[in-house]
Amino acid sequence: MRAPRVLILLFVLFGAVAVLAEASADASTSVPPGFSTLSAEDEVKVKASAETFKFETEVNRMMKLIINSVYKSKEIFLRELISNASDAIDKIRFLALTNKKELDSASDLKITIVADKEKKTLTITDTGVGMTKKGLKDNLGTIAKSGTSEFLTSMEGNATADTNLIGQFGVGFYSVFLVADSVTVVSKHNEDKQYVWESTSENDFRIVEDPRGNTLGRGTQITLHLKEEALTYLNDKALRDLIHRYSEFINFPIYLWSSKTTSEEVPVDEDDEPETADADIEDVVDEDAKPKTKFVEKTAWDWELMNENKPIWTRRPSEVNEEEYTSFYKTFAKDTSAPLSYIHFRAEGEVDFRAMLFIPKSAPASFMQSSEEVLRSIKLFVRRVFITDEMSDLLPRYLAFLKGLVDSDDLPLNVSRETLQQHSILKVIRKKLIAKALEMFRNLATSDPEKYLEFYAEYGAALKVGVIEDRSNKNKLTKLLRFRSSASGEEFISLETYVARMKQGQKQIYFVTGEDIETLKKSPFVEKLIARGYEVLYMADPVDEYLSQSLDVFDGRKFQHVGK
Repeated sequence: MRAPRVLILLFVLFGAVAVLAEASADASTSVPPGFSTLSAEDEVKVKASAETFKFETEVNRMMKLIINSVYKSKEIFLRELISNASDAIDKIRFLALTNKKELDSASDLKITIVADKEKKTLTITDTGVGMTKKGLKDNLGTIAKSGTSEFLTSMEGNATADTNLIGQFGVGFYSVFLVADSVTVVSKHNEDKQYVWESTSENDFRIVEDPRGNTLGRGTQITLHLKEEALTYLNDKALRDLIHRYSEFINFPIYLWSSKTTSEEVPVDEDDEPETADADIEDVVDEDAKPKTKFVEKTAWDWELMNENKPIWTRRPSEVNEEEYTSFYKTFAKDTSAPLSYIHFRAEGEVDFRAMLFIPKSAPASFMQSSEEVLRSIKLFVRRVFITDEMSDLLPRYLAFLKGLVDSDDLPLNVSRETLQQHSILKVIRKKLIAKALEMFRNLATSDPEKYLEFYAEYGAALKVGVIEDRSNKNKLTKLLRFRSSASGEEFISLETYVARMKQGQKQIYFVTGEDIETLKKSPFVEKLIARGYEVLYMADPVDEYLSQSLDVFDGRKFQHVGK
């Protein structure tokens, strides 16, 4: 009776072969129909006719810094590319507000991602504004920012250079060389032909007209030729998790070319039956048995939408949890750390708008500078359409460290930035933003004093500038100040705390300014007051000398410099 066992074994083996054959056939569709990157033949043409350019010195230094430094998370490259793609789509959508024909070349505004394991490439494509030949040269060959050389000098030699600082400096594209040996950028702008940009992160890059002609319609396609140690980013699950982590709240659809494998029970055809010469098989065939079946694995490929959530700021604060706020902030602000605090609100009345403000854990580099480049901390949307991040008037200089957005239904869509800056509604929005920012600081000081001191260590100087410059909010800002004193030791105290424990009959708030606290403690004026039982505030920050000139009265008590 060995025949039935032989039959079963043959059936199992034959079925397994069928499963593998079908799965293999389906796997051949791992690249979407119509998907096009440069072929080997195209690459030869590109290399033969490309124009070669030298990277700007600062770009070379930046790429060496990125590649050679030790970074906590190399996967930020994907966050940077998706963010850039979103910005490019924002730009074309804004242009289309005044000229709908801008979208004729590609009306579907989206971002697509394709992982090709065979070629070891990862490709991100957007239908944004695209770049001209000049745009490719300028945007991907130079760093058009003031202070670049100084910034790089401060970062070089620091083996633990913070990727967050790189992101803040706005050169995120070059992070692709963390994971790629070479990069190919194909771009089509409405006002130019389609061009190819290539580089291997050496000293130069190449630009040439695309030998294939216009394959994009409009937009930009970036193909990363991954390093061996970065091939994990081609894994479907890893890629999906990464996109969700960094880009779930991008305002445009992000599609991943993704596979799903299912197991399906199908009948066994007669042709599939294994042949045997063993006549005893007939003896074990049961005429009443059910039709024979087998399980086959089928792999289906299709575009999968990665960011189904609507823009987070359009939802009620009660509908958004802290994890979602943190995820949004990291993507929005290109920051690797969670914010210290945030506020999400809707203003109604004279002006109807939604807004979100975040406090970065670390102070942005040179945020107290007055240049517009530094002050691009607030993004302005009108009816969910991104308009600009160049509205420096939305926040005063001392609050330029805040990151956030404003979305208004009351502002007109098709107006210039210059016209917007003069719009009366912006003055109302500015006033409300300042009030809400100060409310956020007060809430943090009340609910989490320890975290507030962490905030104050980073931004205390900015609050002091606010006291000096913002007369209308001077009292609110003064309450947010913290100082060490002759009675507090290492602890920072508020002016309210100082007043609450003033000596009976004391009518003045005593303070002293200087370069460092240890020197202030030895002042004979301070020692004399301490001996008489009075508490003295120590003001040793560089800005404190100017601050003291603006502090006149608090809670009915005048300020008195003990040395004057």
